[in-house]
Amino acid sequence: MKKYLIVGLGNIGAEYINTRHNIGFKILDTLATKQKTVFETSKLGDVSRFNFKGRTFILLKPSTFMNLSGKAVNYWMQKEKIETSNLLIVCDDINLTLGAIRLKPKGSDGGHNGLKDIQEVLQTIQYPRLRFGVGADFSKGNQVDYVLGNWEADEILILSEKLDKACDCIKSFGTEGLANAMNTFNNK
Repeated sequence: MKKYLIVGLGNIGAEYINTRHNIGFKILDTLATKQKTVFETSKLGDVSRFNFKGRTFILLKPSTFMNLSGKAVNYWMQKEKIETSNLLIVCDDINLTLGAIRLKPKGSDGGHNGLKDIQEVLQTIQYPRLRFGVGADFSKGNQVDYVLGNWEADEILILSEKLDKACDCIKSFGTEGLANAMNTFNNK
């Protein structure tokens, strides 16, 4: 059975649960709930698994803090013998409007410290990522406060519908392939 490692980026701790920077965790939590599976604490993160259309999806929420995510990603790739093409990193992106999804086969870290660490540990930029737009409603110099800030009430209303779309995108990545999932979900 083909295996996929889906890694949601976020920071551990109650103070980060509802922050924009933790959208990777939120998307994986939503997917786990939809697939009726739960996370269990394991080495370097919380892990959940489900099977869908003949594929095994391993969901990982690293417990290493965002800026050290590479260690957890590398460990679970080795443990589960996951090829880079079957890895999907799910993270926030301030360069996309709220709820916009951008699935890409590779790319720069775009200033995202979680992606930067993953690239340094894996020694490549050639890994799929799903960037989820959190908007950029902040003034110059306030980026950190914005991404570590909690969602506003009006944003939460938009989020619920977009979280479902992100979950569908992840399942499409595993079952239909990266190119098909990009055609279906990018710019929608």
